[in-house]
This record gives sequence, C-alpha cells and structure tokens, in this order.
Amino acid sequence: MRLITLVATPCLVAALCLLSACNTSSSSPSAAEAPVLDAKILNAKSPSSTLDNILAAVPEEHKARHGYRNPKETLEFFGIKPGMVVVEYLPGGGWYSQILAPLLGPDGTLIGADYSMALWPNFPWMNDTFMAGRIAWPTKWTDDFAKWGGDNAATPYATTIPDIDSQYENSADAALFIRAVHNLARFESKGQFLTEALEKTYSVLKPGGIVGIVQHQASEDKSDDWADGSAGYLKKSFVIETFEAAGFEFVSESNINENKLDQPGDSDIVWRLPPSYSTSKDDAEKKAEFSKIGESNRMTLLFKKPSA
Repeated sequence: MRLITLVATPCLVAALCLLSACNTSSSSPSAAEAPVLDAKILNAKSPSSTLDNILAAVPEEHKARHGYRNPKETLEFFGIKPGMVVVEYLPGGGWYSQILAPLLGPDGTLIGADYSMALWPNFPWMNDTFMAGRIAWPTKWTDDFAKWGGDNAATPYATTIPDIDSQYENSADAALFIRAVHNLARFESKGQFLTEALEKTYSVLKPGGIVGIVQHQASEDKSDDWADGSAGYLKKSFVIETFEAAGFEFVSESNINENKLDQPGDSDIVWRLPPSYSTSKDDAEKKAEFSKIGESNRMTLLFKKPSA
C-alpha cells in the first residue's frame, strides 16, 4: 500500500484535548474490528481486481446486505472505476469503503470525509465515549485499509467535511453521499452543515465530476416537517432542488435501491428497519415484521458539476 495521508486538523486536535479525560475503553465505536476481505478471491485477477471479485471477497455479513444495497449496480450506475479520486461522505465502519478501496486500485484515491465535529453533539444520544470514537475514526479508517485491498488498495485520506485539504480542489472525479444527506439536512439550522457539504463538494470536484446519492426516500405526500431528515427520510424533490440550487446538474435517477414494502407512518423512523431494529430489539414479533420489509426505500440519484 502507498503512504497513507492522514490529516490532524485543528478541529480534531482541540476536540481530542477536551475529551482526553473521557472513557475510551473497548466499548468505543472505534474499537470494532474491521472486516477482512478474502485475499485469494480478491487477488484472483491481480493487480486490478474486478468488482465481481471484490464483492465475492467480502465477509458474509457484508454479503447479507447486498440484496438491499445493490453495491454492484449502484457503483456501476455512478460510473465508479479504477484510478478515480472519490470522496465518500460518512464512511462510518467502511461498508462501502471496503469495496471502493480495492476497486479504485493503487492509482486511485479514496477521501473519507466524516461529518463536522460540530455536527455530532446535536444528536440527543451523544456521549463522551461515542465522541471519542468519532475523534479516533480517521486513524482507524486508514489503518483498516490494509484489510480492504492490501497492496492493491487506493490511497486513503481521512478527514472531516470542512477540513478536506485544498490540494484536492477541482481534482475529484466523484463524490458519494450514501445514506448521508439526511443528517446534514436535519441539522442545517444548527450550523449550515448541508450547505457546507455542498460547497465543499463543488470545490473538490473537477469540472464534469459526478455526485452519487443513495438516500432514504419519503413519499412526496409526507409533510415537510416529518421529511426533514430527523426520521431518516427526505423527499426526492427536496434533494434534487437542493443540489441544483448548489450548482449541480441533475443527470439521471435509478430504481436500483427502491423498496416499495417500506411505507413508513408519521410516527415511524427509518432505524426501525434492518440492520438497526432500533424500536424492536426486545420484541421478536415486531422484529420479524420489520425483517419482512427489509431495508429502507431509497432514491438513487446522479448529478454532475458543470463542465464549463
């Protein structure tokens, strides 16, 4: 693997100092073990593994989500190819990162951009342990790259949305918002987090660069108050209008990730569904009901930065 570029921003350093006395035990989200890809399958066509090989090499728990998340069809729709510079917003534990790392290959770069450190405290369930995990996330994510492609992985760069380095301005081929827009919209009034993310995206993309979005979708007849992102869902019309207002051109959409069984009521949240089951962990009957629905109904949208 090539040299990992890791940014230690003033924002992160300051937050780390504030939390240095916090409990950072093994219960921290940053302590989870990264999934390991099967090297024999992954490198079957080394040095440039195909997307089929990559998806065959991921662990079984990853494959269990393929029927809902359709990673092959989604990445092909977005046109993601080896050698690209790609920004992945809110990579989290790396569900898509472990596909993108070997797919982009040694000539590519994957920029993992977490939410601003100023956004996370807005969640009502936030605590010191979780925040410490967010601060540790850049180091953990880059360390995990060795398990997601070895010598054939892309170069990783971990940062937060406001701190993407200026060296990447007008250089990225693609930016991916995969289930990442709703929280930016939800807390927009708290710090213009969505506005900031769109401005950063426009800046980092090269002319003609694409924006791929997969987002929990609310039906258009839902109230704007319910579909503001706090339940996880956004209206397609809102997403399209927002990205177009930020200067992006709408290119096309796909029904790849639609799930018509997901028909949430006004009191429902997206996290009631798998894999979270947040409202039915102790109710086997409800959990079985949500399992039959599957993961959420999702829009899949493609935009681009104008070429001129």
